[in-house]
Amino acid sequence: MGDAFIRHIELLGYEKRFFPSQHYVYMFLVKWNDLSEKVIYRRFTEIYEFHKALKEMFPIESGDINTEKRIIPHLPAPKWFDGQRSTENRQGTLAEYCYTLVNLPHKISRCLHVVNFFKVRHDDMNPVTDSQIKKPEVFLLPKDSKKNLTDITGPIVLQTYRAIADYEKSSTSEMALKAGDMVDVVEKSENGWWFCQLKNKRGWVPAAYLEPLDGPDESEEQEPNYAGEAYVVQKSYTAVEEDELTLKEGDTIEVIHKLLDGWWVIRKDETTGYYPSMYLQKAGEVNTSVKSELRNRGAPPRRSTIRNAKSIHKQGRKQISQETYRRNSKKYIQNQRKMQGNSQNKASVIIEKSEPEDNKPKAQPAVPPRPSKDLILTRCTESTWRKIL
Repeated sequence: MGDAFIRHIELLGYEKRFFPSQHYVYMFLVKWNDLSEKVIYRRFTEIYEFHKALKEMFPIESGDINTEKRIIPHLPAPKWFDGQRSTENRQGTLAEYCYTLVNLPHKISRCLHVVNFFKVRHDDMNPVTDSQIKKPEVFLLPKDSKKNLTDITGPIVLQTYRAIADYEKSSTSEMALKAGDMVDVVEKSENGWWFCQLKNKRGWVPAAYLEPLDGPDESEEQEPNYAGEAYVVQKSYTAVEEDELTLKEGDTIEVIHKLLDGWWVIRKDETTGYYPSMYLQKAGEVNTSVKSELRNRGAPPRRSTIRNAKSIHKQGRKQISQETYRRNSKKYIQNQRKMQGNSQNKASVIIEKSEPEDNKPKAQPAVPPRPSKDLILTRCTESTWRKIL
């Protein structure tokens, strides 16, 4: 049998890992000429170094000599800090790059540099993990991608969570839970509803009823942002608890803390409180039918309403009281007003100083002294002499 070569490379998605530190790796399904299919994991920095080496090996095809003869696809350089958003946004470019790479002339697509890079490594089969660190999270490509996800073969690992209390479903799209059930999270929605699977069952579950196996998940939550993001209320809600807010459709508010259970801390004027995130829409965003359908569902239960003293959320979670939110928010607003007031005062001082200078009369040029008779006789013409003598 001839040398091994790649028939097809497909990007499956990316994985968020937490060991040895938080980073992201892309998942590829590589199909070989012997009909075998392998799943490999590569960081984008590795892919970019591979790409640079490939260009050096084929300077003509990379366009280094003549840009019009370039056939090796472009690939953007890594950012100084690659977060989840840049990792997600880069998927389309990376999928197109792999498709073009495999269809290049054989001297490039079947060279040892390409074959060796996409071979299965030891870490692909046995990724480095640590029991004290959270399990990797998997983010698959959308269902409307070129490849149907149901046809994918390979080890797709989802993050496992544990139910901290019993939950009775209220609709056919939800899934009932018993305390201690282990579920795999397929999709996390910021509205507080997560799509999970348990053996042969699937459905939406309130995020408030779930906790990771290894420890509290505060690291996934953003820190409070007292500057606030502008949102518009799309559905009215009447407060049930004392720390919630009652708002009407069309009200404009500011979100200062986004929480995993779907209940965000918001600010209306100088008042703060909890409000269901599924009833909010970012200012300027277009309303869609999907968002409208989600708002027809009830708000998920809040984490604070679930009575379970054994939950690790109770043990390690950073508790921020509503009074703390109000105090910090008010302090931020006051500081902003002071800064605006100081800038206005500085502007008025500058104007006051400049006004007297503007009112001063402009200096007139000095009149030169009349020249003496001797100077006139020496330097002037005869006609001038006659006028003065």
